[in-house]
Amino acid sequence: MGDQTPALSNVLNKVKPYVAIISLQFGYAGMYIISMVSLKHGMSNYILATYRHVVATIVIAPFAFVLERKIRPKMTLPIFLRIVALGFLEPVLDQNLYYLGMKYTTATYASAFVNMLPAVTFILAMIFRLEKVNVKKIRSLAKIIGTAVTVIGAMVMTLYKGPIIDFIKSGGVTHQGTTSESADKHWVTGTILMLASIVSWSSFFILQSFTLKKYPAELSLTAWICFMGMVEGAGVSLVMVRDFSAWKVGWDSRLLAASYSGIVCSGIAYYVQGVVIRERGPVFVTSFSPLCMIITAFLGVIVLAEKVHLGSILGAIIIVTGLYTVVWGKSKDGKNSEVIEKSNAQQELPITNNAKSISVDDGIDEPAKIVTIPASKSPLSTQGT
Repeated sequence: MGDQTPALSNVLNKVKPYVAIISLQFGYAGMYIISMVSLKHGMSNYILATYRHVVATIVIAPFAFVLERKIRPKMTLPIFLRIVALGFLEPVLDQNLYYLGMKYTTATYASAFVNMLPAVTFILAMIFRLEKVNVKKIRSLAKIIGTAVTVIGAMVMTLYKGPIIDFIKSGGVTHQGTTSESADKHWVTGTILMLASIVSWSSFFILQSFTLKKYPAELSLTAWICFMGMVEGAGVSLVMVRDFSAWKVGWDSRLLAASYSGIVCSGIAYYVQGVVIRERGPVFVTSFSPLCMIITAFLGVIVLAEKVHLGSILGAIIIVTGLYTVVWGKSKDGKNSEVIEKSNAQQELPITNNAKSISVDDGIDEPAKIVTIPASKSPLSTQGT
């Protein structure tokens, strides 16, 4: 039993990041449906984004204050300026651009377009040297190919509709009006707005990764981001929306959208993303975003009785293929770093009169080879540099 407990704990630690990020995709899928309903009922996207972070701040701040009071680093001006930038990049810029893009197109198109996120984040991570790419390594090629395949799948889902596939029999009258109306919307403007939102979101992940190195308190950082997003978002909303009656909410879809998105998609999501980013990097986090589109499609069929086209199914299959190719490459990165750490730890131990085995990485994507060093007859000990 003693040997099984550490092994089980090891497995759970490896599985946690996957479970956390996949759970977030379900949360985001619910947010797309609820937010779209509130926007259709006339709620301003600026006010929705502001209320979202009011709720997130109220929920997260007490936990951050209590749980991290002993480990919270000292706030400095450079860190505060980064938090101000984080509060603008995702809570204000990304969310408002995305909501506007969704208004100009459709929720399905918008959720499919989010799949550009892994590719954009991967490119930015390479630029800022958060991701090391060596085309001679299989794991690096897997990440590059997987990112490209994911984007291709998203484009197939967006550009090719094909015939309707009825998984659940429902009346076909409900969404005929919506289809004809969506054809007349400003698709080019909406696409540009969503592309800008994706770049902003990817930049948020990169800056969050750098900030966590200087301010390694995930809950406190989450609370600060939500608070700054609330303040900056309120300023933008007051400029863009002059009608104060638009701020009123009741027991309706507006309150549900603000509460749900604030708690799940801002508060919990920022914290979970921060923890996983520290552990696995920003590309790992964004590589799961295609799952949200698939979940949204199924929820749309069940909850909203939406029609699923053949192109959506083909695109989803391609996206899942690319997704797991990226994840495989990232998992090899994790194994490689563990081997290097073990090798470094062993090399730091003094060589005594006993034979010693060390791990040697020969640059090939296989487990490190064990090389036995014969016992030294010298009484002097040596440390690896």
